[in-house]
Amino acid sequence: MKIFSAKAYTADRAWGSMLLSDFGDVTVRLHWTDQPYRWHQNTGSEVFAVLDGMVDMHYRVNGEEHVVRLHAGDGMSVENGDEHVAHPVGAARILVVERKDSE
Repeated sequence: MKIFSAKAYTADRAWGSMLLSDFGDVTVRLHWTDQPYRWHQNTGSEVFAVLDGMVDMHYRVNGEEHVVRLHAGDGMSVENGDEHVAHPVGAARILVVERKDSE
């Protein structure tokens, strides 16, 4: 059993994470960041849930960029090949469920 506090969690670098669970090919991680990630496409589905803070999620549909602001308690599912990048607004803690080989 692992008990954790999302609000108390920090990492030594942007997008640092704590492994919460490993299901073989899928992991559940708590990330802390105060910096944007990078544009990328996952190799499988991803669930991205903001636990603390706010994140502007940029994504592209048919080459056109869109942005949605996610607050604590909000999230999104990302499908294989969806191009996206997360930009935290200040510090944020994010729960990510994805395949181990995703970036």
